Amino acid sequence: MLAVKQKKMTFIRGMHNLHSPDRRSIVTIGSFDGVHLGHQAILRQVQAKAKELQLPSVVMVFEPQPQEFFSAEKAPARLMRLREKVETLRDLGIDQVVCIQFNRALRSLTAEEFVKQVLVKGLATRYLIVGDDFRFGCDRGGDFAMLKKSGQQYDFDVQDTLTLESGGQRVSSTLVRKILRQSDFIGASALLGRPFTIKGRVVYGQQVGRELGFPTANVQLNRYSAPLTGVFAVLVNVGGTIHQGAANVGIRPTVGDLVKPILEVHLLDFQGDIYGKRIEVEFKHKIREEQKFTTMDSLVENIRRDVKDIRAWFSQIKNTENKT
Repeated sequence: MLAVKQKKMTFIRGMHNLHSPDRRSIVTIGSFDGVHLGHQAILRQVQAKAKELQLPSVVMVFEPQPQEFFSAEKAPARLMRLREKVETLRDLGIDQVVCIQFNRALRSLTAEEFVKQVLVKGLATRYLIVGDDFRFGCDRGGDFAMLKKSGQQYDFDVQDTLTLESGGQRVSSTLVRKILRQSDFIGASALLGRPFTIKGRVVYGQQVGRELGFPTANVQLNRYSAPLTGVFAVLVNVGGTIHQGAANVGIRPTVGDLVKPILEVHLLDFQGDIYGKRIEVEFKHKIREEQKFTTMDSLVENIRRDVKDIRAWFSQIKNTENKT
């Protein structure tokens, strides 16, 4: 990941909070799901131009993401929550993140209205960096050519984004999802520039794991799908301390009480109350797919086997590292 000295970042949420700033800005627009190396190449473009013109760098994102607005449960699984995205953009040195709600009101704007209300009045755009396949406006009239023409009218420049490739493929959120579905965490890390993790606050559940003898920290994903499912060996960061763990991502088919997937983590050799705390779960190795068992006894037996396999995997990794 691009390493920069962390500085204060401004976060603006909602069209109603967009006011014409005192200074003009260098802007890019997109979903930035995962903030992978391809996104980071775009951010470097923005930051280079911001430094050249001595203007703030601005990233505009949407919530929900456009595909989620149009496709709901059929939308691609998210790689990260909005909070994680904003934190990552901050850590990469972006000056301002603007999050606009993607709703019917935004969807009803024509391309011309979007340019005038958002880019010109709201952001005082001096320089816009977007992909040449960028489309916007209820009339589908917003494209790269239209932006170039609008830039001449409203005094801002428009530049195409850089494309980054890995192994002959364009680095994209879609590619990261594909690699995660293959449980290639080393490959995903290479595309993200950091390990793949899920962050969130531990919430109270139905205490099913505790009743079965394997208490879990539950993190709601609040999405219809997850970028991966199954049982995994994980490392869990709790307040700066790293613990080994067994994680399940899915809908608990044996219990049958969920529609949307959740993340459940059993911390190995851990005693303590972490309800309400934020944790970061790094996925290391897939043990098996999530499956439905005919009895709760079968489920417990398989959980025991999963924990044993996960301990063995961590032990093997440690032995390998000690030999190198």
